[in-house]
Amino acid sequence: MQQSLISKISKNLTENQKKFIAEFIGTFIVVVLATGSVVIDAKFNGILGIPFIAFAPFVGVAIGIYLFGKISMAHFNPAVTVGFFITKHITTKIQLVYYFAAEILGALLGSLFVKYFIGTQANLGANAPNYVYPLPVIFGIEILASALLMGVILIVVYTKGLKGFGGIVIGGMVGLDIFFLAFISGASMNPARSLAPALLSGVLTNLWLYWTATFVGTSLIALIFRKKFMQS
Repeated sequence: MQQSLISKISKNLTENQKKFIAEFIGTFIVVVLATGSVVIDAKFNGILGIPFIAFAPFVGVAIGIYLFGKISMAHFNPAVTVGFFITKHITTKIQLVYYFAAEILGALLGSLFVKYFIGTQANLGANAPNYVYPLPVIFGIEILASALLMGVILIVVYTKGLKGFGGIVIGGMVGLDIFFLAFISGASMNPARSLAPALLSGVLTNLWLYWTATFVGTSLIALIFRKKFMQS
């Protein structure tokens, strides 16, 4: 039987190249759904609300995990990638570069797609904290949201896929974080998801938050889990 074109192409790629493509496409999907849902809700004057904004990235993350989990472990998130570097699931700095490049480029393409095919409302879906709350609370909530996500991801990895429900569980955690915590911190959990719409909309004010707190949250959990993975 003749091999498919995809199989032939895949055979000629290195493992890092396969991971790059998986992370690029997966991050694109996640960013389109996560930010696109915010833009669509803004177009309808907020009628769809937080349930829609939380559900869309749940679907995106779940799809990405089931499509690419066996290729790249489906990070789609630089903060998660750093967590996996700490737990030694990523073992070289060159892999770290591949992951970061794929995630950022995939996110930028995702935001370009949103801009030209969905709309430009709500700063292309850029994350925004609620400054009614004190800054330490906002920062702490973003750490918490990222830590909860990384914790669920590592539990799924530790249980070797949670009997096939890993995508639903991880995507569900993303959705729950957004549903319950976005009204305080924006609940990004993902520096690439925050970077792309901020850059393309020119609204960079809050970017520092999502490029600090997210990494703190995932790194703390990864350090806690590291010994478990090394022992196993």
